[in-house]
Amino acid sequence: MQQEWNIKSRSEVCHATGRPFVAGEVFYTALFHDGEGFRRIDLSEEGWNARAADLSAEPIFSYWRSKFEPPVPPAPEPLRRDDAEGMLRQLMESRDPAHCNTRYLLAVMLERKRILRPQKSPEQGTLLYEHATTGETFIITDPGLSLTDLMGVQEEVSALLSGLSAPVAAETESVEVRTEVR
Repeated sequence: MQQEWNIKSRSEVCHATGRPFVAGEVFYTALFHDGEGFRRIDLSEEGWNARAADLSAEPIFSYWRSKFEPPVPPAPEPLRRDDAEGMLRQLMESRDPAHCNTRYLLAVMLERKRILRPQKSPEQGTLLYEHATTGETFIITDPGLSLTDLMGVQEEVSALLSGLSAPVAAETESVEVRTEVR
C-alpha cells in the first residue's frame, strides 16, 4: 500500500475532549487507514489514555508523541515560493505519480535541513514526516532510488528550484520501476 496523502495540519484542540492544547503540552498524533486513505487525529494525554482503555477502539496505523507549540502566523509572501518546501507542497498537491522520485528527494533534503522530522513508519516503502514548525504530516512513498537514478532526479530538482523548469507532466517524465527478487 504505497500512496501519497494530502498534508494534514496538526490540530489545536484534542479530538476526544475538544479542549485546546496549551504551549508545551504533550499530545499524541494517531493515523488511521481506511478505504479512502489516511485520517489524522491529535489527542491530549487524557484523550490518549481514555482511548487506550477502550477495547473497542479503532486500530491505529501509526502514532507519535510531540510537544504542542502554537503555530506562528505566517508572514505574507510577496512572491511565489520556489524553495524546496514550496516545491514539495506543490508536487504533493498535484498527486502526480510521475513526481514520486522528486517528492522523495525534496523530503530528504528538508529532513537534512531539520524542517521535516522523520516519524516511525509502520510500513516499508512509506516515509512519515512531521513539519518541525507547523506540525503538518507528510506521507512520502520511498521509490527505492539507486545511486544511478539520483543524478537525473537531482538535475530535475535543481532545475525546478532555480525556476528554470515547471514540474514535468506525467506523460513526459520517465520513471524507472525496479523489482528486486531475493
